[in-house]
Amino acid sequence: MAHHDFSTPITEAEVRALRVEDTVTLHGALFGIRDATQIALFDRGRSTRFDLAGHAVIHTAPNVKKVAASKEHPTGYAPVCIGTTTSARMERFTRPLLAQCGVRLIIGKGGLGASSLAAFRDLGGAYLAIIGGTAALETTWVEGIEDVDLDDLHPESLWRFRVRDFGPLRVAMDSHGTSIYAAVDAEARSKRATALAALGVKSR
Repeated sequence: MAHHDFSTPITEAEVRALRVEDTVTLHGALFGIRDATQIALFDRGRSTRFDLAGHAVIHTAPNVKKVAASKEHPTGYAPVCIGTTTSARMERFTRPLLAQCGVRLIIGKGGLGASSLAAFRDLGGAYLAIIGGTAALETTWVEGIEDVDLDDLHPESLWRFRVRDFGPLRVAMDSHGTSIYAAVDAEARSKRATALAALGVKSR
């Protein structure tokens, strides 16, 4: 297990050096996306002026407040709570995020599935896990909101956060075909089969 300190953007070589159970701390730009953001980009053909190549995205629809635009708050938004949402329902967007936008890291909670694991292997990416219920802590790692695009989708806009010491985050899926979620699922199914057999119940 190793720790990696990254300033975004990162290279394919850097992401392929990650292994499950490693930890990562991020500095620099971090992009916030959610369901509506990706539906707009990949289903409805919209584009963004942001260059996401080599960057990390986080599954979020942040709680923000409208403030007067200033040097500290150039977008007119101040972060209130930057929480993370469950990733599973955004499974189908992993490959286009990597292939079309050049994203290298996806941050979320709950994990992604087999098609995402294949995309990470084929294109060079990884999934970094956040524990549910840590939004207040995450928010302290966000120094500000640098920019926002597709803001008609608010709060599921495309957000550009400036982060410092964001983490450590756990590498839960890597580019080598390893996923802690697949391992946990296999172990749980094995234990279930053993328990049913002990009870004399035939498993389906």
